[in-house]
Amino acid sequence: MTTVLIADDQPLQRLGFRMLLKGTPGLECVGEAGHGAEAVRMAAELRPDVVLMDIRMPGMDGIEATRRICGTGRRTRVLILTTFDLDEYAYDGLRAGASGFLLKDAGPEELVAGIRAVASGDAVVAPRLTRRLLDAHAHRLLSLGDTADPRADPRLGALSEREHEVLLAIAQGWNNTEIADRLVLTESTVKKHVGRVLAKLGARDRIQAVIMAYDAGLVRPRTD
Repeated sequence: MTTVLIADDQPLQRLGFRMLLKGTPGLECVGEAGHGAEAVRMAAELRPDVVLMDIRMPGMDGIEATRRICGTGRRTRVLILTTFDLDEYAYDGLRAGASGFLLKDAGPEELVAGIRAVASGDAVVAPRLTRRLLDAHAHRLLSLGDTADPRADPRLGALSEREHEVLLAIAQGWNNTEIADRLVLTESTVKKHVGRVLAKLGARDRIQAVIMAYDAGLVRPRTD
């Protein structure tokens, strides 16, 4: 059973999520929070597998709540939900430690799949959307990217040549099938390389690995 905590300041929105979870085998809503501080407290008490986190809430917003929940080191993962495709705060949420990013108007099947993916340790932001999201905030990364030295991070230095290629491919927004085709590898081999890359970087998922690649200057955001 995957346990879920809903954090949203809109009662009707919480009701909709709760009804969806109630009608889905294998998912259980263990609590509802109306603002960020309450989400942090309830996450500590209930230790859910996943927190469905709204960004814009009164008091402590979803960004800070995500940062505090993920900063505890517990197994709880955060799936950010927002109204806008490229919400200006979504990138900050991912950097705060969230494992996914979905729109509130996502269909029930997509939301359920996202919850399950995050609970199992995967990222739910599609690779192409990940690239769009990061590129949309290029101005935040360019100043760092201009001075970043990839060699300065020992975690990057621990990657083998092939693992380095795989990290660059992930940062380009390629999925496992595309990486396998372009690097002439089997998908099972790609999965093993991706797993090793995440382990060596200490990244929870592909999203965190992409952010590290950008921050290190390995990949430059598009500015056109």
